[in-house]
Amino acid sequence: MAAQPHLYLVDGSAYIFRAYHRLPPLTDPEGTPVGAVYGYTTMLWKLAEDLDKADGPTHLAVVLDKSSYSFRNEIYDQYKANRPDPPEDLVPQFPLIRDATRAFSLPCIEEPDVEADDMIASYARAAQEQGWNVTIVSSDKDLMQLVGDKDGAKIDMLDTMKSARIYIEEVEEKFGVPPEKVGDVLALMGDSVDNIPGIFGVGPKTASKLIAEHGDLSAALDSAESMKKSKLKERLIEHREDAELSRVLVTLKEDCELPVALDDMKLDGVPSEPLAAFLEKHGFTSLLKRLEAGTGSPTRANDLNPAKQDTKGAEASSDGNRQPLPAMPEVDRSAYECVQTMERLEHWIERARAARLVAVDTETSSLDCMQCDLVGVSLALGPNDACYIPLRHGGSDMFADKPEQIEVSAALDALRPLLSDDAVLKVFHNGKYDLNVLARNGVAVHPIDDTMVISFDLDAGRALDGIGGGHGMDELAERHLGHKCLTFKELCGTGKKAIPFGEVPLDKATEYAAEDADVTWRLHTILKPRLATEGGTRVYERVDRPLVPVVAQMERYGIKVDRARLAKLSEEFAKEIGRLEGEIHEIAGTEFTVGSPKQLGEVLFDTLGYKGGKKGKSGQYSTDQSVLERLSGEGAEIAEKVLEWRQLAKLKSTYTDALQEAINPETSRVHTSYSLVGAQTGRLSSTDPNLQNIPIRTEIGRQIREAFVAEEGNVLLAADYSQIELRLAAHMADVPSLKEAFEEGEDIHSRTAKEMFGEVNRDTRGRAKTINFAILYGISRWGLAGRLGVEADEAQDMIDTYFQRFPGIQRYILETTERVRERGYSETLFGRKTWFPRINSKNPNERQGSERAAINAPIQGTSADIIKRAMARMMPALEEAGLGNVRMLLQVHDELVFELPESDLDQAKPVIERVMAEAAQPAVELTVPLGVEIGTGKSWGAAH
Repeated sequence: MAAQPHLYLVDGSAYIFRAYHRLPPLTDPEGTPVGAVYGYTTMLWKLAEDLDKADGPTHLAVVLDKSSYSFRNEIYDQYKANRPDPPEDLVPQFPLIRDATRAFSLPCIEEPDVEADDMIASYARAAQEQGWNVTIVSSDKDLMQLVGDKDGAKIDMLDTMKSARIYIEEVEEKFGVPPEKVGDVLALMGDSVDNIPGIFGVGPKTASKLIAEHGDLSAALDSAESMKKSKLKERLIEHREDAELSRVLVTLKEDCELPVALDDMKLDGVPSEPLAAFLEKHGFTSLLKRLEAGTGSPTRANDLNPAKQDTKGAEASSDGNRQPLPAMPEVDRSAYECVQTMERLEHWIERARAARLVAVDTETSSLDCMQCDLVGVSLALGPNDACYIPLRHGGSDMFADKPEQIEVSAALDALRPLLSDDAVLKVFHNGKYDLNVLARNGVAVHPIDDTMVISFDLDAGRALDGIGGGHGMDELAERHLGHKCLTFKELCGTGKKAIPFGEVPLDKATEYAAEDADVTWRLHTILKPRLATEGGTRVYERVDRPLVPVVAQMERYGIKVDRARLAKLSEEFAKEIGRLEGEIHEIAGTEFTVGSPKQLGEVLFDTLGYKGGKKGKSGQYSTDQSVLERLSGEGAEIAEKVLEWRQLAKLKSTYTDALQEAINPETSRVHTSYSLVGAQTGRLSSTDPNLQNIPIRTEIGRQIREAFVAEEGNVLLAADYSQIELRLAAHMADVPSLKEAFEEGEDIHSRTAKEMFGEVNRDTRGRAKTINFAILYGISRWGLAGRLGVEADEAQDMIDTYFQRFPGIQRYILETTERVRERGYSETLFGRKTWFPRINSKNPNERQGSERAAINAPIQGTSADIIKRAMARMMPALEEAGLGNVRMLLQVHDELVFELPESDLDQAKPVIERVMAEAAQPAVELTVPLGVEIGTGKSWGAAH
């Protein structure tokens, strides 16, 4: 008996846009854009190979959209009206993508005025009627209506992004109903992408529940009459016609004419000749080499394998990024070379130039890149092909024995041309540190890759397999290579017996240092190709990689602080802290240590008898900020005093005392350290010292900023994005009234107050401002009630009113959380992914916390991407304008701080404003203007 035929139908249209957004702009030898074509070709290549090695199809075809018009536009003229035109550089690639499909000798099906989904549905049903199994290669929720079994002929789906099969169980888990009822759910919830109206305010959960309870759309709509009075009842009754129209729009057409017979889709291998000709014509040389090295058909290539993921967001990340390893030998530390002569160093440099890629690491005397000595440099050209170049080894005593090593200046003179050679890519892990160390030794490095940043752009927030979710080298080596690195403590010890790295014997130092370079090289081999297949290329190449040297330079510049001013502030804060302590003791009726949570808890709840005290596992009362704010709100004066005491004590220890200690004795400036991987949403974070948490709008915060000053003859300039997150929300949620307000320069909080409360005064504007920001963080009715000091029901009414006035915001929130539940991650406008592994957790606190963070992550992350792009473009723009003496010193959330000669001020202002206002372009065209506010002064405080 012949085997049952198995037809695979590939949703090619989804592949096209995925490919376009995953690769940087590319052109072929004739100058035609081919980035999407290349991505599409690699994806089709991998699919063909994977299917060949699995339960391969007997028949296969690719289905594409021929045009944007279909019969649905005749039913509803606003169908897909919100979809923007395809990017200008993608349009000429559409015919080339058809050529690519045919180069694989696969049927390429596209019909005018018929959507690809309808063509897929028609072929799937026709094949099923003939007793064939069908697999639809897509993750499109509309196509899930087709899943099922008829007389032993199955239709399922294959999500290649997650390497997951979708059958009846998966559909029911996603929608809460069987596949044949999915259309009813879709009709209720609508779809903003296709502009299907649905019923406003009905999200996926409510829609699923209604259909599951009542059986179908008509019954669910009929049930509204018997419901208790509620918003849902009103919406079901008022928008019934929208839902019924939506049901027609989401129904797949299953009787289209079939332009290619099913039997003509039979697979007989992929002939190499047409594919080779196509690859050669468009300059895809790497793919052509793989084809020529194979057996005449596409073969599996490690750098085309996307991360394997589970089907659920909650579990999608547990092992999501463990990759099939390239053929690499295990780490062999005995293979490393200690380079102690110029002859051997020149040998390694020559090999590095020939390789065009070298992993580099530095060893130093301390972790402070602005004060440490360079002790040695390591290089790696392949697995176990690494060396260490000691430069300052031996005891610190001038009479101590020192091993043979190249003189420092001679070694750096030899390395300098290699490290600045544009033809050789230098790969670092946390390269910002090494760039600063080398720059202080007169060595400029470019171009670079950074495996720590690549890892972050792939896996920010991802839950991993028990090893940890960080991006340090040791964690990544264990996670991706299954290798445990030597630790610094193993070599240098800890505590009083610790020795500096320069005193470690050379054999051990070589094992440790060269291993770092070796592991960096290996990580680059594994992680860099994932950027293209997992959508990280855009954000890495266009946002984060250009920023690494920029941030390193900012750290080297540092900022001047007025030590005398800081000392005076510390003295004033100490007096105020003492005064507050006296008042607190007087209220308590006893002296105690205010900074002791245990003693404070006993005073508040045992001595003074305040209600609501809760003890933790340690047996002591909680006295955190929320507890003190609650007591203060209930009239407890002592709680208010303690809150004030804590703020002053923290500011004194964190800033006015610590900043004096942080002044670099060589530069007389403070040099903060920025982390490019510290905040999950992509924001830069500042440490040692942290300059991003100085209170913004308080008098005390202003006084601290007054201590940050310009050098004589210079001024500080602070350029701040105005309400950038609200502007991005207006764009991303497509809220016409908010966009109009920003376009006209209107006060956005006043516009919101007018929309919500009908009038604008100090009270309504204040409430509107709170609501504007709270909504974007997914706040609950109870959270908003707490912030506004109202009952939960009143807060809910405000939320409902807000969504009625700005329906796009609610739709954005619903669709964002649903996408994150489905995929496990959110995405910014620039393609930055933030993973939320607990979004589907059964623990409500974990789940709700992830949902709130997921709502804000695309907005806050896009804001971070934009200011990063502005930073990367800023210095070239200033230099082009003849303003090379302007220095960018600090980045604090939405603000950039510069130091410049006072004579350059008038010329620099418009350049800085323009670069910041246009930072999103051309990658993203915003429908709202980016407002930039600029202030100047002799101090940071005066510039605000």
